[in-house]
This record gives sequence, structure tokens and C-alpha cells, in this order.
Amino acid sequence: QVQLVESGGGLVQPGGSLRLSCAASGRIFSIGRMGWYRQAPGAQRELVAIIRSGGLTNYADSVKGRFTISRDNAKNTVYLQMNSLKPEDTAVYYCTMNIRSYSGTYYNDYWGQGTQVTVSS
Repeated sequence: QVQLVESGGGLVQPGGSLRLSCAASGRIFSIGRMGWYRQAPGAQRELVAIIRSGGLTNYADSVKGRFTISRDNAKNTVYLQMNSLKPEDTAVYYCTMNIRSYSGTYYNDYWGQGTQVTVSS
């Protein structure tokens, strides 16, 4: 059984910073793509950033230059460093990983439980 556990959300003032973490556990053989999505109230879930196994990254236009995604393969962990936060960044942030377990042949997408980020003065 593979699980993703997120941490690092909270309340921050505009212009502040937060760092989200997401660690995968279980019988993991290999992890490919890792990423972060977010969902604001009344809105659809949207992509924030992705990092591939080779390190290539992609960002939503709204966060370019402010957010940085990174990964630690030894720890099966993905991070999202968020700087210069704005009220419109307020949302529940979800991590996702494309994982092949020891008991499986194919890669499957797994999701974290979500962590709330609120940017407000």
C-alpha cells in the first residue's frame, strides 16, 4: 500500500513564504513524475508545478518566478517552496506522484490528502 503524506501548509501574510513537503511510503519500486495541484473554493483543481524523474520542471504561469518544485529521490519526497505569496494562492494543495510499487507492473497516480494554504493579512 502506497501512501502520500503532505505537510507544511498554514496561514501566511501576503508576501510571505511557505514550504510544502510530500513524502511517499510503502513498497515503492520507482517514482516517475511528481507534482503539486491546488483547488480554491468553487474552482477546479489546477496544476501548480511538475518535476519529472530527470529533473525537468513545468510551472503554471501564475506561479512562475515565485514557486520552486524540487525532489529528493532518496527520501521519496517532493517539495514546493512558495515565495511572494498572494491572496489568490489560497487553496488546498495536493501532491501527486506516478509510482510503481513492488507488487505492480505499471505506474499509477497517487494523491495526498491535501493541505490548506491561506494567504491573508
